[in-house]
Amino acid sequence: MMIKRGGLLLLTILLSMPIIAQEQPLTLQDLIPGGKTAYRFTPRDIKQLQWYGDTYLYAKGDSLYQGIPEQGEKIALTLSRFNETLETAGLPTLSSLPNFTVPYNATPFLAFGNRQHLIHYDLSKQMVLRDYQPETSWENASLAPEGGYYAFTNDNNVVLLSPEKKILPITNETDKGIVSGQAVHQREFGITKGLFWSPTGKALAFYRMDKRMVTDYPIVDIDTRCAAVKPFKYPMAGMKSHEVTVGVYHLETRETVWLQTGLPKEKYLTNIAWSPDGKHIYIAELNREQNHCRMVRYNAETGAREKVLFEEQNDRYVEPQHPVVFLPEDSTRFIWQSQRDGFNHLYLYDTKGKLLKQLTSGEWVVTDFLGFDRDGTHLYVAATAPLPSSSVRSGDPMQIYAWRINIGNGERFCLNTKHPAVHSATISPSGKYALDRASSPSIPRDIDLIRAKDGKIIKNLLSAPNPYAKYTMPEIVTGTILSADGRTPLNYRLVKPVQFDETKKYPAIVYVYGGPHAQLVTGDWMNGVRGWDLYMAQRGYVVFTVDGRGSANRGFEFESMIHQNLGVKEMEDQLKGVEFLKSLPFVDSNRLGVHGWSYGGFMTTNLMLTYPDLFKAGVAGGPVIDWSKYEIMYGERYMDHPKENPEGYRQADLTLKADRLKGHLLLIHGTADPVVVWQHSLSFLKACIEKETYPDYFVYPGHQHNVTGRDRVHLHEKITRYFDDYLK
Repeated sequence: MMIKRGGLLLLTILLSMPIIAQEQPLTLQDLIPGGKTAYRFTPRDIKQLQWYGDTYLYAKGDSLYQGIPEQGEKIALTLSRFNETLETAGLPTLSSLPNFTVPYNATPFLAFGNRQHLIHYDLSKQMVLRDYQPETSWENASLAPEGGYYAFTNDNNVVLLSPEKKILPITNETDKGIVSGQAVHQREFGITKGLFWSPTGKALAFYRMDKRMVTDYPIVDIDTRCAAVKPFKYPMAGMKSHEVTVGVYHLETRETVWLQTGLPKEKYLTNIAWSPDGKHIYIAELNREQNHCRMVRYNAETGAREKVLFEEQNDRYVEPQHPVVFLPEDSTRFIWQSQRDGFNHLYLYDTKGKLLKQLTSGEWVVTDFLGFDRDGTHLYVAATAPLPSSSVRSGDPMQIYAWRINIGNGERFCLNTKHPAVHSATISPSGKYALDRASSPSIPRDIDLIRAKDGKIIKNLLSAPNPYAKYTMPEIVTGTILSADGRTPLNYRLVKPVQFDETKKYPAIVYVYGGPHAQLVTGDWMNGVRGWDLYMAQRGYVVFTVDGRGSANRGFEFESMIHQNLGVKEMEDQLKGVEFLKSLPFVDSNRLGVHGWSYGGFMTTNLMLTYPDLFKAGVAGGPVIDWSKYEIMYGERYMDHPKENPEGYRQADLTLKADRLKGHLLLIHGTADPVVVWQHSLSFLKACIEKETYPDYFVYPGHQHNVTGRDRVHLHEKITRYFDDYLK
């Protein structure tokens, strides 16, 4: 009998094993970027999908495929054939296909790196066009549109590498406080680089940033035998900022001309653009107060400041983020993006500064400029504009589509309405075709090849399966609540616990960012939910997020109303979210938590201190504690100079609220954070010690503003344990 019972027990276990395996919960290694198995739960994609002229390329295995719209696909290159060509050219071979780029589609070729070689490859002729061998220390490679020259930064200087492999030093700065060829102004105002080739490749514009007058800020490196200080320049609000100029190096003369940007030196030179003929440079110049922008045209050959074409002013701020874009084959007209009417739209100007027309308008936002058709009669944008069939006239940030707009009459046509979704399109060089990526709450990723003139789907290239199909997942609910003003709808996302039981009471965590340039509740895959949200839902938590006033893609008034009083209206709207949470019968209002990072860390700490009886626990990562200790560009845009807004800075200084801490608050910071410097959370600890309050604290040695890589899993385990300790 004992044997039979044992056999029966063993049989029961064996029969149940597949079910148990199928229902294994997801782990942080599965759900967090940097996790060992996170790749399994990222929606499937097409590797290296990009335009090559009016054909498209993608990699699959050891082959590179080429698709000709409305015709078909073929294998354009195999690894074995590729290696034969490289070996014939005397170049090192490859173990797998490299990551390619197509630098310029006018005359397409593949560019890739391989063992300190930068190689250009002609796909149609199956031959190596050029081989460059830059120094290992060179960075920020930038290829000229014509002529074959590369520009690089070498430490703080700019060098050129010719097609003949000759090195041409462009700058010779010996003082480490002067940096050339790199992004400036803390990478605000859409600035991502510091090297700008003319359309003909005959001249190179570059930033020169003098940081010697900016205070050194210490970062401590603990990985040396004795910890070493590695200072960097960090201009805090109200303090001296760096000074930027723009040089133009001419290949023909081998000389640099400096643009005569004039006084005051403390201003922002943003969004550099060349005219199509290479004779002029256009710069959006912003005063330090960031309330007055001038579009200035410079003579690229003499450096002369020729004309202020137009100006924009706003009592709150002006934030240029996009350079002018000239119409194809037209040196007389360009497009400028502006929020001047309350929403980001396109405006057509001539080079004399005359506004010819507003190309887009309405209570919706242009989120991206995508390109033109070949003759310049149409342009393409991504926007939150409502579909023609919609009865609503205002835009919806939960749905973004690609649009084709007639420059002459302003008529717009939506390229792909197959899915109400968030669409991201890339336009072919001729403007005839688009590769459209779509994602919705129920669609992980869908990629279509589209004919632009009528939106016809030529071919579906990918319909990614649900990576969570075999797992029990939480229900995700979205909707709107009214903001604290009683009239503005706010989008929210609520993740219910797995195996939800409406008769139970669950702890709830508010995940918050709250600041500008961010939208957390989206209309793409699973409504933008984070892996950690899903993990906490497995552990029996409700996770809630609301995009309050101050967040992105709702227009200038919605985003800018936080000006001079950071945290005030944002917290008012978060409280409306909490009111909604507490109205739900399944939420335990005595077990509420709040969590956020960066601006969200500021919001988390502020909420815990301002409403000490509301939240039982909070985790604030990389938190801004005192905005006077934040960098100038971002800080003064939203808070003005500390001397101009002392009360706003005082109200947002969380050290002054340290005595109000009642709940359990964990602060987390990277010791090498160059964005929100470590001083912020340390100063808060000091204030708490003085006021005899008791936050918890954890640091990630050597990490910068975000904890990345495999340590990110550790971070989320730490956060999870904290909430488990105090909310469960």
